Amino acid sequence: MNTDNASSAELSQLLARLSNQVEKLSRNVTKLENEVAALKQRSDEEIPEDVLIAISAAVSAYMGNRGTVRAVHFLRHRSWSQQGRQAVQHKAKWQ
Repeated sequence: MNTDNASSAELSQLLARLSNQVEKLSRNVTKLENEVAALKQRSDEEIPEDVLIAISAAVSAYMGNRGTVRAVHFLRHRSWSQQGRQAVQHKAKWQ
């Protein structure tokens, strides 16, 4: 009977240790899954165009490639034109 009690106590200790290890592993897996989800979200974000241009220019300069400009487009913003009109109209008032 003593051996049965001893083996029963050993089994319960072993079961408790295994249970603790499973809980610890579950927490680690959850933590890693959260990190992977955050990394996936970051990789899905688009890189801004100005950053890509800066990286391209740096790589091109490092490799000694002289780029050529093929096209330039000037865009007029409404705010610039409005400010210009306001300045002209304001001057006309005081003259």
